[in-house]
Amino acid sequence: MNNSLLIKHIMGLKLKELRQSSNLSFQELADKTGLSISYLNEIEKGKKYPKGDKIMALANAFNIEYDELVSLKVSKKLQPIIDLLDSNLIKEFPLEIFGLEIHSLIELLSFAPEKVNAFINTVVQMARNYEMRKEDFYYAALRSYQELNDNYFIDIENFTKKFRLEYNSLAHINPSVDSLTQILNKMGIAVNYDLANFPELQKIRALKVESKNQLLLNSWLTSSQTKFQLAREIGYQYMKLNDRAYETPVQKAESFEKLLNNFKASYFASSLLMEEKEVIKDVRQFAKLKTWQPQEFLNFLSKYDCTVEMLMSRLSNILPKHFDLKNLFFLIFSTADECETLDLTKELHLSQFHHPHTNFLNEHYCRRWVAIKSLQQIANAQSREEKLIALAQRSEYWNTPNEYLCLSIAKSRNAKKMERISVTIGFLVDDELKKTVKFLDDPNLKRELVHTTCERCGIENCSERKAKPKVLNFLENQKIIDEKLKTIILS
Repeated sequence: MNNSLLIKHIMGLKLKELRQSSNLSFQELADKTGLSISYLNEIEKGKKYPKGDKIMALANAFNIEYDELVSLKVSKKLQPIIDLLDSNLIKEFPLEIFGLEIHSLIELLSFAPEKVNAFINTVVQMARNYEMRKEDFYYAALRSYQELNDNYFIDIENFTKKFRLEYNSLAHINPSVDSLTQILNKMGIAVNYDLANFPELQKIRALKVESKNQLLLNSWLTSSQTKFQLAREIGYQYMKLNDRAYETPVQKAESFEKLLNNFKASYFASSLLMEEKEVIKDVRQFAKLKTWQPQEFLNFLSKYDCTVEMLMSRLSNILPKHFDLKNLFFLIFSTADECETLDLTKELHLSQFHHPHTNFLNEHYCRRWVAIKSLQQIANAQSREEKLIALAQRSEYWNTPNEYLCLSIAKSRNAKKMERISVTIGFLVDDELKKTVKFLDDPNLKRELVHTTCERCGIENCSERKAKPKVLNFLENQKIIDEKLKTIILS
């Protein structure tokens, strides 16, 4: 928020506080000052800043000094709101994406300043306690943006359709590295693999050098990874996403706009490399299978020459929109050991907050989930040089009526360093899923009782348990205490 806008909102908040503390209606204040109700309303909303004579009329109405009204100092209960409005979070956060205007947000914040004050302070304290950074808020906001739109964005789909019409070389299903490189060359961007010359940047896949109009790629990238990076850069250029991060993966989310544009460019790449109508056709054929066939699922990767992450991400675009499977989640787990330590590095939950999800409490994720079983299997299979493993499972969530169909692909990232990831897409078993997926009733499809973390799980005799159910025990003991207190109070 710029200073001029902030000053307007400070005046508006102060005026509203003065009017309400004086128990004056808009009509009564209008009578006292000679200003119209609509004009007073616009001042309070931060849309207008009154001229000197009108400020004097307002100061006289409240029996305060002129300087007190124009001062940027506010009361203690308004200060947290001003601090939030002047923070980098609000300055960089594109409220319009969520259908919000700054005026509407301020109106909400100022409705009950004392409660908002406590709320803002609580959020800040929670962020500190859980060591949440500004980037964590940006990533959470991006997930919310995807979830609100069912992770399907018609404007980007239309960009890729238009782009395909302009470049006949992309008319076929699986564009080559050469064809994508030639397109970037026509856009004035040279592509080379010089990132391999910088040992410190071995984990960076791509780097756009703006001053030289070059896209540097790392030489260890596979064909599918290379094509994704090339298509992603094409997306940046074609959609004119100028406010951007230059490295992939993004090392630091400096602003929400950069993170959002990174997502848009990645979405463009997936849409370009996995054409919408073709994916819909293939998914229909796959869903008609009467039995779970892992190789048929892995064939998506070879047909589109795409990464596991891109495949699952693309399915999370297509399935909610075209198959009405909106109760889905998308997870990426990683490990660098024998699955003793697990990181949930990416997650997306449509329609409801599915499990498992990120926990900041260092609890142990339930090893019964297929996302983790696939990681364990790829670890055990490395001696046989298996690079990919696809598993499916019906996961019944302990002590609830919820059940999920989960499809997971695990792969080895770096065999020497024991780096592995699993990418999982899961669906709530409901009427729509039963109607769509024919292999759901495959008798050979494994079923498993699952939970979120060991610390919260009451499944008995679990061979996969990594920790005692201390959280569950605490909650059950607390329930006993609460019931006893009620009995004594009501006796």
